[in-house]
Amino acid sequence: MSDGMMLFIGMVFVAAFLLSQGLVVPVFGETGRTRKLLKERLGQLDAASEQGSLASLLREKYLRELSPVEQWLESLPGMQSLAAIIEQAGKTMPAYRLVLISVALGALGGMAGWAFSRSPLVALGCAIAGLAIPYVKILGDRRKRIEKFEEQLPDAIDSMKRALRAGHPFSAALKLVAEDMDDPVAREFELTFADISYGNDLRRAMLGLLQRMPSVTVMALVTSVLVQKETGGNLAEILEQISGVIRSRFRFQRKVRSLSAEGRLSAWILAMTPFVLFVVISVSTPEYLPVLLEHPTGQKLIAFAFVMGIAGIFWIRRVIRIEV
Repeated sequence: MSDGMMLFIGMVFVAAFLLSQGLVVPVFGETGRTRKLLKERLGQLDAASEQGSLASLLREKYLRELSPVEQWLESLPGMQSLAAIIEQAGKTMPAYRLVLISVALGALGGMAGWAFSRSPLVALGCAIAGLAIPYVKILGDRRKRIEKFEEQLPDAIDSMKRALRAGHPFSAALKLVAEDMDDPVAREFELTFADISYGNDLRRAMLGLLQRMPSVTVMALVTSVLVQKETGGNLAEILEQISGVIRSRFRFQRKVRSLSAEGRLSAWILAMTPFVLFVVISVSTPEYLPVLLEHPTGQKLIAFAFVMGIAGIFWIRRVIRIEV
Protein backbone atom coordinates (compact mmCIF):
# COMPACT_ATOMS: atom_id res chain seq x y z
CA MET A 1 0.00 0.00 0.00
CA SER A 2 1.44 3.39 -1.01
CA ASP A 3 2.26 6.17 1.43
CA GLY A 4 -0.34 8.40 -0.20
CA MET A 5 -3.11 5.87 0.30
CA MET A 6 -2.07 5.24 3.92
CA LEU A 7 -2.04 8.99 4.52
CA PHE A 8 -5.49 9.30 2.98
CA ILE A 9 -6.85 6.50 5.19
CA GLY A 10 -5.30 8.15 8.25
CA MET A 11 -6.90 11.49 7.41
CA VAL A 12 -10.31 9.86 6.97
CA PHE A 13 -9.91 8.10 10.31
CA VAL A 14 -8.99 11.30 12.16
CA ALA A 15 -11.82 13.29 10.60
CA ALA A 16 -14.41 10.56 11.26
CA PHE A 17 -13.20 10.18 14.85
CA LEU A 18 -13.49 13.90 15.58
CA LEU A 19 -16.91 14.06 13.96
CA SER A 20 -18.13 11.03 15.91
CA GLN A 21 -16.97 12.71 19.10
CA GLY A 22 -19.07 15.68 18.08
CA LEU A 23 -22.11 13.39 18.02
CA VAL A 24 -21.49 11.54 21.28
CA VAL A 25 -20.16 14.45 23.33
CA PRO A 26 -23.12 16.36 24.75
CA VAL A 27 -23.83 19.66 23.06
CA PHE A 28 -25.11 20.86 26.41
CA GLY A 29 -22.28 22.20 28.55
CA GLU A 30 -21.60 24.18 31.68
CA THR A 31 -20.08 27.63 31.88
CA GLY A 32 -16.54 28.17 33.06
CA ARG A 33 -17.87 29.60 36.32
CA THR A 34 -19.83 26.41 37.01
CA ARG A 35 -16.83 24.23 36.27
CA LYS A 36 -14.76 26.39 38.61
CA LEU A 37 -17.30 25.97 41.40
CA LEU A 38 -17.28 22.22 40.84
CA LYS A 39 -13.48 22.11 41.11
CA GLU A 40 -13.59 24.20 44.28
CA ARG A 41 -16.15 21.83 45.79
CA LEU A 42 -13.98 18.85 44.92
CA GLY A 43 -10.96 20.62 46.39
CA GLN A 44 -12.71 20.72 49.75
CA LEU A 45 -12.27 16.96 50.05
CA ASP A 46 -8.67 17.26 51.20
CA ALA A 47 -9.35 20.22 53.52
CA ALA A 48 -12.64 19.00 54.98
CA SER A 49 -11.04 17.05 57.81
CA GLU A 50 -8.03 14.98 58.71
CA GLN A 51 -10.10 11.81 58.57
CA GLY A 52 -9.85 9.87 55.33
CA SER A 53 -12.89 9.07 53.25
CA LEU A 54 -14.08 5.55 52.55
CA ALA A 55 -12.58 5.72 49.05
CA SER A 56 -9.13 6.56 50.41
CA LEU A 57 -9.38 3.79 53.01
CA LEU A 58 -10.35 1.29 50.33
CA ARG A 59 -7.42 2.38 48.18
CA GLU A 60 -5.00 1.93 51.08
CA LYS A 61 -6.38 -1.57 51.66
CA TYR A 62 -6.11 -2.30 47.94
CA LEU A 63 -2.46 -1.18 47.84
CA ARG A 64 -1.55 -3.36 50.81
CA GLU A 65 -2.84 -6.43 48.98
CA LEU A 66 -0.60 -5.85 45.93
CA SER A 67 2.86 -7.27 45.39
CA PRO A 68 5.87 -4.96 45.93
CA VAL A 69 6.29 -4.45 42.18
CA GLU A 70 2.58 -3.62 41.75
CA GLN A 71 2.73 -1.24 44.71
CA TRP A 72 5.66 0.56 43.09
CA LEU A 73 3.81 0.82 39.78
CA GLU A 74 0.67 2.13 41.49
CA SER A 75 2.71 4.74 43.38
CA LEU A 76 4.08 6.32 40.19
CA PRO A 77 3.00 9.93 39.47
CA GLY A 78 -0.44 10.19 37.92
CA MET A 79 -1.53 6.66 38.86
CA GLN A 80 -3.87 7.82 41.62
CA SER A 81 -5.66 10.24 39.29
CA LEU A 82 -5.89 7.54 36.62
CA ALA A 83 -7.25 5.10 39.22
CA ALA A 84 -9.95 7.65 40.13
CA ILE A 85 -10.98 7.92 36.46
CA ILE A 86 -11.11 4.13 36.17
CA GLU A 87 -13.27 3.96 39.30
CA GLN A 88 -15.60 6.63 37.90
CA ALA A 89 -15.92 4.49 34.76
CA GLY A 90 -17.15 1.60 36.92
CA LYS A 91 -14.10 -0.58 36.24
CA THR A 92 -11.95 -2.50 38.70
CA MET A 93 -8.78 -2.63 36.59
CA PRO A 94 -5.59 -1.41 38.31
CA ALA A 95 -4.22 1.80 36.87
CA TYR A 96 -0.81 0.34 36.03
CA ARG A 97 -2.46 -2.45 34.01
CA LEU A 98 -4.25 0.12 31.84
CA VAL A 99 -0.93 1.84 31.17
CA LEU A 100 0.73 -1.48 30.27
CA ILE A 101 -2.12 -2.35 27.89
CA SER A 102 -1.80 1.07 26.29
CA VAL A 103 1.96 0.65 25.80
CA ALA A 104 1.46 -2.86 24.36
CA LEU A 105 -1.18 -1.67 21.90
CA GLY A 106 1.01 1.26 20.91
CA ALA A 107 3.94 -1.07 20.19
CA LEU A 108 1.74 -3.47 18.22
CA GLY A 109 0.20 -0.59 16.26
CA GLY A 110 3.62 0.83 15.43
CA MET A 111 4.94 -2.54 14.26
CA ALA A 112 1.80 -3.21 12.20
CA GLY A 113 1.98 0.23 10.58
CA TRP A 114 5.64 -0.28 9.71
CA ALA A 115 4.99 -3.79 8.35
CA PHE A 116 2.22 -2.62 6.01
CA SER A 117 3.67 0.70 4.84
CA ARG A 118 7.39 0.87 5.67
CA SER A 119 6.72 4.52 6.45
CA PRO A 120 7.92 6.03 9.77
CA LEU A 121 5.08 8.55 9.69
CA VAL A 122 2.42 5.86 9.31
CA ALA A 123 4.06 3.71 11.99
CA LEU A 124 4.11 6.66 14.38
CA GLY A 125 0.44 7.40 13.71
CA CYS A 126 -0.54 3.77 14.32
CA ALA A 127 1.49 3.73 17.54
CA ILE A 128 -0.19 6.89 18.82
CA ALA A 129 -3.61 5.44 17.94
CA GLY A 130 -2.78 2.24 19.82
CA LEU A 131 -1.63 4.21 22.85
CA ALA A 132 -4.81 6.29 22.88
CA ILE A 133 -7.38 3.49 22.43
CA PRO A 134 -7.51 2.31 26.09
CA TYR A 135 -7.76 5.85 27.44
CA VAL A 136 -10.46 6.80 24.94
CA LYS A 137 -12.40 3.67 25.95
CA ILE A 138 -12.10 4.42 29.68
CA LEU A 139 -13.07 8.06 29.23
CA GLY A 140 -16.05 7.02 27.09
CA ASP A 141 -17.21 4.52 29.73
CA ARG A 142 -16.76 7.18 32.41
CA ARG A 143 -18.87 9.67 30.48
CA LYS A 144 -21.61 7.11 29.82
CA ARG A 145 -21.70 6.07 33.48
CA ILE A 146 -21.94 9.65 34.71
CA GLU A 147 -24.71 10.36 32.18
CA LYS A 148 -26.62 7.28 33.31
CA PHE A 149 -26.18 8.34 36.93
CA GLU A 150 -27.56 11.79 36.11
CA GLU A 151 -30.56 10.21 34.38
CA GLN A 152 -31.29 8.06 37.43
CA LEU A 153 -30.68 10.85 39.94
CA PRO A 154 -34.15 12.51 39.81
CA ASP A 155 -35.85 9.17 40.60
CA ALA A 156 -33.34 8.55 43.38
CA ILE A 157 -34.04 11.99 44.86
CA ASP A 158 -37.78 11.28 44.72
CA SER A 159 -37.24 8.02 46.61
CA MET A 160 -35.21 9.88 49.24
CA LYS A 161 -37.93 12.50 49.51
CA ARG A 162 -40.60 9.86 50.12
CA ALA A 163 -38.42 8.11 52.69
CA LEU A 164 -37.80 11.36 54.58
CA ARG A 165 -41.51 12.19 54.61
CA ALA A 166 -42.19 8.70 55.97
CA GLY A 167 -39.93 9.46 58.92
CA HIS A 168 -36.70 7.75 57.91
CA PRO A 169 -33.35 9.42 58.66
CA PHE A 170 -31.20 10.63 55.80
CA SER A 171 -28.79 7.69 55.99
CA ALA A 172 -31.70 5.24 55.81
CA ALA A 173 -32.99 7.08 52.75
CA LEU A 174 -29.61 6.52 51.10
CA LYS A 175 -29.81 2.83 51.93
CA LEU A 176 -33.31 2.54 50.47
CA VAL A 177 -32.12 4.06 47.20
CA ALA A 178 -29.19 1.63 47.12
CA GLU A 179 -31.55 -1.31 47.61
CA ASP A 180 -34.34 -0.27 45.22
CA MET A 181 -32.49 1.18 42.23
CA ASP A 182 -29.99 -0.11 39.69
CA ASP A 183 -26.36 0.75 39.18
CA PRO A 184 -24.65 3.17 39.05
CA VAL A 185 -26.94 5.08 41.46
CA ALA A 186 -27.30 2.05 43.71
CA ARG A 187 -23.55 1.53 43.92
CA GLU A 188 -22.70 5.16 44.64
CA PHE A 189 -25.43 5.64 47.24
CA GLU A 190 -24.39 2.38 48.89
CA LEU A 191 -20.83 3.69 49.19
CA THR A 192 -22.13 6.97 50.62
CA PHE A 193 -24.25 5.09 53.17
CA ALA A 194 -21.26 2.92 54.11
CA ASP A 195 -19.11 6.04 54.43
CA ILE A 196 -21.54 7.46 57.00
CA SER A 197 -21.91 4.11 58.78
CA TYR A 198 -18.14 3.76 59.19
CA GLY A 199 -17.95 7.01 61.13
CA ASN A 200 -17.49 9.79 58.60
CA ASP A 201 -19.71 12.83 58.97
CA LEU A 202 -22.38 13.68 56.43
CA ARG A 203 -20.37 16.51 54.89
CA ARG A 204 -17.38 14.30 54.12
CA ALA A 205 -19.57 11.48 52.79
CA MET A 206 -21.50 13.75 50.42
CA LEU A 207 -18.32 15.38 49.15
CA GLY A 208 -17.00 11.87 48.54
CA LEU A 209 -20.07 11.21 46.37
CA LEU A 210 -19.30 14.38 44.43
CA GLN A 211 -15.69 13.28 43.98
CA ARG A 212 -16.74 9.92 42.56
CA MET A 213 -19.42 11.50 40.36
CA PRO A 214 -18.13 14.95 39.30
CA SER A 215 -21.29 16.44 37.82
CA VAL A 216 -23.21 19.67 38.12
CA THR A 217 -26.42 17.81 39.00
CA VAL A 218 -24.64 15.92 41.79
CA MET A 219 -23.15 19.19 43.00
CA ALA A 220 -26.67 20.63 43.23
CA LEU A 221 -27.79 17.68 45.36
CA VAL A 222 -24.71 17.74 47.60
CA THR A 223 -24.87 21.51 48.08
CA SER A 224 -28.56 21.43 49.01
CA VAL A 225 -28.01 18.67 51.58
CA LEU A 226 -25.01 20.40 53.16
CA VAL A 227 -26.74 23.79 53.28
CA GLN A 228 -29.81 22.21 54.91
CA LYS A 229 -27.55 20.50 57.46
CA GLU A 230 -26.00 23.83 58.45
CA THR A 231 -29.06 26.10 58.29
CA GLY A 232 -31.99 23.74 58.84
CA GLY A 233 -35.23 23.52 56.93
CA ASN A 234 -37.41 20.87 55.34
CA LEU A 235 -35.03 18.60 53.46
CA ALA A 236 -37.88 16.74 51.72
CA GLU A 237 -39.14 19.96 50.13
CA ILE A 238 -35.61 20.95 49.14
CA LEU A 239 -35.07 17.60 47.44
CA GLU A 240 -38.38 17.96 45.62
CA GLN A 241 -37.25 21.30 44.20
CA ILE A 242 -33.85 19.89 43.24
CA SER A 243 -35.51 16.99 41.43
CA GLY A 244 -37.69 19.40 39.46
CA VAL A 245 -34.70 21.54 38.49
CA ILE A 246 -32.74 18.51 37.29
CA ARG A 247 -35.66 17.26 35.19
CA SER A 248 -36.11 20.71 33.66
CA ARG A 249 -32.41 20.78 32.86
CA PHE A 250 -32.67 17.46 31.03
CA ARG A 251 -35.68 18.67 29.04
CA PHE A 252 -33.72 21.73 27.99
CA GLN A 253 -30.74 19.54 27.11
CA ARG A 254 -32.84 17.39 24.78
CA LYS A 255 -34.27 20.52 23.14
CA VAL A 256 -30.79 21.93 22.56
CA ARG A 257 -29.64 18.60 21.14
CA SER A 258 -32.53 18.63 18.67
CA LEU A 259 -31.90 22.21 17.59
CA SER A 260 -28.18 21.55 17.06
CA ALA A 261 -28.74 18.39 14.96
CA GLU A 262 -28.60 20.46 11.75
CA GLY A 263 -25.22 21.85 12.73
CA ARG A 264 -23.79 18.40 13.44
CA LEU A 265 -25.08 17.14 10.08
CA SER A 266 -23.50 20.13 8.35
CA ALA A 267 -20.21 19.29 10.05
CA TRP A 268 -20.32 15.76 8.65
CA ILE A 269 -21.12 16.98 5.13
CA LEU A 270 -18.50 19.73 5.07
CA ALA A 271 -15.74 17.63 6.59
CA MET A 272 -16.28 14.49 4.50
CA THR A 273 -16.80 16.25 1.14
CA PRO A 274 -13.06 16.45 0.31
CA PHE A 275 -12.58 12.74 0.96
CA VAL A 276 -15.62 11.82 -1.14
CA LEU A 277 -14.31 13.98 -3.98
CA PHE A 278 -10.92 12.29 -3.66
CA VAL A 279 -12.55 8.88 -4.13
CA VAL A 280 -14.66 10.12 -7.05
CA ILE A 281 -11.64 11.61 -8.84
CA SER A 282 -9.58 8.47 -8.23
CA VAL A 283 -12.30 6.45 -9.99
CA SER A 284 -13.23 8.85 -12.78
CA THR A 285 -9.88 10.47 -13.67
CA PRO A 286 -7.08 8.69 -11.78
CA GLU A 287 -4.36 10.44 -13.82
CA TYR A 288 -4.99 13.65 -11.84
CA LEU A 289 -3.98 12.21 -8.48
CA PRO A 290 -0.27 11.35 -8.90
CA VAL A 291 0.60 15.02 -9.36
CA LEU A 292 -1.22 15.91 -6.16
CA LEU A 293 0.14 13.02 -4.10
CA GLU A 294 3.73 12.85 -5.32
CA HIS A 295 4.67 16.47 -6.03
CA PRO A 296 6.01 18.37 -2.95
CA THR A 297 3.68 21.29 -3.57
CA GLY A 298 0.70 18.95 -3.77
CA GLN A 299 1.67 17.28 -0.51
CA LYS A 300 1.93 20.67 1.17
CA LEU A 301 -1.51 21.60 -0.15
CA ILE A 302 -2.95 18.34 1.20
CA ALA A 303 -1.40 18.95 4.63
CA PHE A 304 -2.69 22.55 4.69
CA ALA A 305 -6.18 21.47 3.64
CA PHE A 306 -6.22 18.74 6.29
CA VAL A 307 -5.15 21.14 9.06
CA MET A 308 -7.79 23.66 7.99
CA GLY A 309 -10.41 20.90 7.87
CA ILE A 310 -9.58 19.82 11.44
CA ALA A 311 -9.75 23.47 12.55
CA GLY A 312 -13.16 23.74 10.88
CA ILE A 313 -14.42 20.64 12.72
CA PHE A 314 -13.37 22.08 16.07
CA TRP A 315 -14.93 25.44 15.19
CA ILE A 316 -18.26 23.85 14.25
CA ARG A 317 -18.22 21.80 17.46
CA ARG A 318 -17.63 25.00 19.42
CA VAL A 319 -20.50 26.76 17.66
CA ILE A 320 -23.05 23.98 18.23
CA ARG A 321 -22.04 23.44 21.87
CA ILE A 322 -24.36 25.52 24.02
CA GLU A 323 -23.04 26.62 27.39
CA VAL A 324 -25.45 27.46 30.17
